[in-house]
Amino acid sequence: MPKILIRPGFILSGGDNWEVIRDNEILVEDGIIVYIGRRRDYVVGEIDRIIDGKNQLVMPGLINTHTHAAMALFRSFADDMPLMEWLEKKIWPAEERLKKEDIYWGTMLAISEMIRGGTTCFADMYFHMDDVARACLESGIRASLAQGLIGIDSEKGTAGLKQSKSLISSWHRAGEGRLTIMLGPHAPYTCPPRYLQDVMSIAADLKVPLHIHLAETRDEVRECLEKWGKRPVELMDSIGLFAHRVLAAHCVHLSEREIKILAEKQVFIAHNPGSNLKLGSGIAPLMNLLAAGAHVSLGTDGAASNNNLDMLEELRLAALLAKGFHEDPTVIPARKALQLATTNGAQALFLEAGLGTLTEEAPADLIMLDLLKPHLNPHHDLCAHLVYAASAADVELVMVKGKLLMEKRELLTIDEEMVLYEANRRAERLTR
Repeated sequence: MPKILIRPGFILSGGDNWEVIRDNEILVEDGIIVYIGRRRDYVVGEIDRIIDGKNQLVMPGLINTHTHAAMALFRSFADDMPLMEWLEKKIWPAEERLKKEDIYWGTMLAISEMIRGGTTCFADMYFHMDDVARACLESGIRASLAQGLIGIDSEKGTAGLKQSKSLISSWHRAGEGRLTIMLGPHAPYTCPPRYLQDVMSIAADLKVPLHIHLAETRDEVRECLEKWGKRPVELMDSIGLFAHRVLAAHCVHLSEREIKILAEKQVFIAHNPGSNLKLGSGIAPLMNLLAAGAHVSLGTDGAASNNNLDMLEELRLAALLAKGFHEDPTVIPARKALQLATTNGAQALFLEAGLGTLTEEAPADLIMLDLLKPHLNPHHDLCAHLVYAASAADVELVMVKGKLLMEKRELLTIDEEMVLYEANRRAERLTR
């Protein structure tokens, strides 16, 4: 791989303090950040490429911990509907018509959008995940993938477990470690305890984490109480799910006891404020979770229920919702919001140390934003700009594991014109 030197106007280191570093440089070699510091002189031929970012800011890439990427094909197809009606009347019938190539092109559409918005890694749960993995491998993005598992139908449940094992065997640590695989039991209302025992057995044998929807709506809680006599988090705890590494999406409707369980069992939570608002599911108790010591990251959910995959917008929503709900402008300050979408995201996906930060020896997953925009000036607090003012359109450059995926707003690994053509053609067939 080429040795790339980046010289931006500002570097945001990430981690716990989000230090702003001026007029330094980042040297990337073999996919790793090998130097961050004061600018040095180099002999001719020592550096393969120098990127001048005089009026730009470099920061860690954003990590989206809950998506259904190929559902980008259903964007704007089913809006302004409650979750179960949305699923039963629109989404599930359309999904019955999905073919493998639809999944590939839908995922490519989502990845194109994510890269354009500064996302360098995402967690995905859906179907035909071999084709999702293929799209990730070709595009260069980092991803944690899970075959969606439904256990209420015995035949489909068994097939899903077999597909999951195959996915792990074929794709775990593929792409020089860019791809990792989880098990994806959809939710407590689609995966009964007996089926989840089989899922947990595979997780233990193959040493992979689990990705599940949990406590997303009031109806889910009510039905769980009626059927099992326990709330969703209590039920999952009682069957031993949290003895494994778990990423739980949503976690909107929680009792105080459930919040305590999630914190004590070190469950990683994917907070999806945009999707939860749009589907009318509610507002997750973010501050209560953080106060209890729970691990919280950020996700967009699928583009069919958000309706975009813009993590900068999700940052802003998470911060503003918490401030408004608690009537306290001091909660979720800008640096904390950024942490949710970077280091917390890397931890939630059980990824290698250093991801989500710009530090020496960390993987070179980074993005660069153009600061020559009216809404990003003056520069009193660049972290505040990122959370309260920036948008996906401000991202100029994206690098994953030392490879440039976008530069000067041009996608370098994806034929965007072909993606748009195929996505629109397939979406029309799926939804007519």
